[in-house]
Amino acid sequence: MIPFASQRSGGQDLATHLQNDLDNDYQEVAEIRGAIADDLHGAFAEWELQAKGLTKCKNYLYSMSINPWEKVNGPMTREQYTDYIDRAEERLGLSGQPRAVVFHIKDGREHAHVVWSRIDVANEKAVQMSFDHQSLMMVTREFARDHGLTLPDGYEKGRESRSRQNTLYEQYHQNNTGITKEERMEQVTKAWRESDSPQSFVTALSEAGYMLATGNRPYLIVDIYGYHSALPRMIDDKTVRAKDLQAFLGKDFPPEVLPSLEEARTHAKNTREKIKQHQSVEKQADRCDRLKAAHLERRKPVEQERNEIRATQDRERKDLGARQRAEREALKQAFGIQEKIIREKRDRFKPEGLAAFLGRITGVEFARKKLHEHQDKKRFEEFSQKEDALAYTHRDTSLEQQRFHEMQSLDMNRNIRNLDKVEKREMASLEAAFKKERNLSLRAGLEHTPSFGLDFAPPGRKAQTRRAANRFQHMGDRKTAEKKKEEARQDGPPDLTDAFDRAAGVEDDDGGDGGSGGDERGTRLRSEPHSPNRKRNRKRDRDQGRDR
Repeated sequence: MIPFASQRSGGQDLATHLQNDLDNDYQEVAEIRGAIADDLHGAFAEWELQAKGLTKCKNYLYSMSINPWEKVNGPMTREQYTDYIDRAEERLGLSGQPRAVVFHIKDGREHAHVVWSRIDVANEKAVQMSFDHQSLMMVTREFARDHGLTLPDGYEKGRESRSRQNTLYEQYHQNNTGITKEERMEQVTKAWRESDSPQSFVTALSEAGYMLATGNRPYLIVDIYGYHSALPRMIDDKTVRAKDLQAFLGKDFPPEVLPSLEEARTHAKNTREKIKQHQSVEKQADRCDRLKAAHLERRKPVEQERNEIRATQDRERKDLGARQRAEREALKQAFGIQEKIIREKRDRFKPEGLAAFLGRITGVEFARKKLHEHQDKKRFEEFSQKEDALAYTHRDTSLEQQRFHEMQSLDMNRNIRNLDKVEKREMASLEAAFKKERNLSLRAGLEHTPSFGLDFAPPGRKAQTRRAANRFQHMGDRKTAEKKKEEARQDGPPDLTDAFDRAAGVEDDDGGDGGSGGDERGTRLRSEPHSPNRKRNRKRDRDQGRDR
């Protein structure tokens, strides 16, 4: 059981990463707690809104990955995962906080991701996460003890081995090239241990695909992919320090004669182009087509659901409109029927003859007419009030339906956008896989450029670099000559020419003396006639002769 946890933001990017099907053989969103949305993008968006609205917390999420040590303990059950998550949640002070649990299977290895929201909505503050790594270590030890599991050495010794974790730059390098930091350190360390001179060390680095450069540190190494590392950190030997490397390389390869970091990267780029000329990179169109086909299959149910929702919304809008029109027509018809009945009743009881004459003379007919007008006006006002109330009710119902449909559309469009994000991330992962394969094939093509790092003379430093290369070539020729002499010495009688020359004070043409330590002495003899100390000594002798 090896947990890795950190506080972070960027919930949308994290949700996209957790739902990446291309990088994982299997992914399952097992639980979402404390959110209205039932998907990761929606839940993380809610938690981000709570963080911005209630607090000033930027890293509003706490993300933890749980990696079982399957080589030793075997896979974990879901009950064990749940037990560990609950223990960690209680120890970290995240009990009851919203969380999401996702299970992945990658390269046949199952692991889990748990993401908590740090925002305590009730108290409007973020949960403090001090000393969370120590808390997780204690939880891991207790969990391993209760379940009879074996822990790595770092946990048994009571400290976490963080030096084994890659930085973001190192992990990016590993993902793009397929070469781990340990493999690169092994190559550089092997070159260091097997070299007896600066020239042989630089040659071994070049044959392994590394170039010596300088930058913010005196000595950097740049690989064929353009990534750089500090040379002292790539040697797996704690006794080797930066000052030791400077003392070892400073004479033949001082920093001022080395290419800069940008120059080395440019040279690495040119070298990659040369290597690609000797390689045939297979086309990856079929894998892209398969991935796009998988995207279409995954998108089909979502698109179908969206089409069904749209059809349902259109049907509901039509039904609501028809129902509202029917209600308005019913209200009008009821008012018209009532008016018709009243008119018929008035016509039936309308006075005629002498009664009509008396009514006109006495004013009763005028009073009846005014009463009927008042009654008609009152009924019309009641009808208008009912019509207005019905219109308001219809308007509220239409707005409610419209807002409900908008929410459905927003939710559906959000799912489509989230799916677009996942597909974009998977395409980027596929492109990264292509790049990694190309880099691996590039690594296998280094035999076409065995002098990577030695044949490059940066502008303004050609003469110094050429002198260093000449010294290196001179040593190579001398070693070859010594090897031939050794073979001849074993096959026939010994050759005493060098011995006689040394006794007579005569140097070889190549500056060697034929014995061990010939490099130093030959170099010293060649440099003595031109050394400043020798000139000062001759001047001192002349001055003493004048005094005498």
